[in-house]
Amino acid sequence: MRKKLVVGNWKMNGSRAANAVLLAGLREAGPWSADVAVCVPFPYITETALALTGTQLAYGSQDCSAHEQGAYTGEVSSLMLHDLGCRYAIVGHSERRAYHHESDQLVADKAKAALAHGVTPIVCVGETLAEREAGQTEVVVKRQLAAVIHTLTHCIGEIVLAYEPVWAIGTGLTATPEQAQAVHAVLRTQLHAATQKSDAMRILYGGSMKADNAVALLGQPDIDGGLIGGASLKAADFAAICRAAG
Repeated sequence: MRKKLVVGNWKMNGSRAANAVLLAGLREAGPWSADVAVCVPFPYITETALALTGTQLAYGSQDCSAHEQGAYTGEVSSLMLHDLGCRYAIVGHSERRAYHHESDQLVADKAKAALAHGVTPIVCVGETLAEREAGQTEVVVKRQLAAVIHTLTHCIGEIVLAYEPVWAIGTGLTATPEQAQAVHAVLRTQLHAATQKSDAMRILYGGSMKADNAVALLGQPDIDGGLIGGASLKAADFAAICRAAG
């Protein structure tokens, strides 16, 4: 049975004072039977690492470069993230795809770079509202995942996958448990064709998961945890989701 994983994505939020309060709240709220992590803005990684020392909570980044080192001003490599003790790096979040025009192949290259340095990529896939209404959900998510499968080949089993319907991110809308499960099942089938490790791989749901809907979503057979945005900024709300994960 796959162990649930709950990951908080702080996005571009936080301050040293606010982070200290949030992380203290999470330390007090645990432990949980699920795996739990927070992905924080780059400037706060070291302080987060110190705050979480001796706890079950892991930490990571919200992005990484596809390059190892060199003249890439403003980028942060997976080698650096590994040096800071990061366990995870989110790649291909819909906001990166939309605002920074990241292609499926760039996302795949970032995932490959992360794995090369011992950082587990949390690879995000998902459709827009227009794509869902056009009946293109399955086509879109399978295309996005196919690029990663093609690039990682036999290493695909080492990633964490996250399905995040773009129309449900930060909007207050949430896919129903049945809608989310249907897409997760499609992704699991695609992974099964690519690796014998598919049954052990974790597929997270991201898209306005909250304490009041977490139990229903996490009860679906192919939903193995959550990638949590806004609700991860309040210790009580995030802890409630972690408890719902088992």
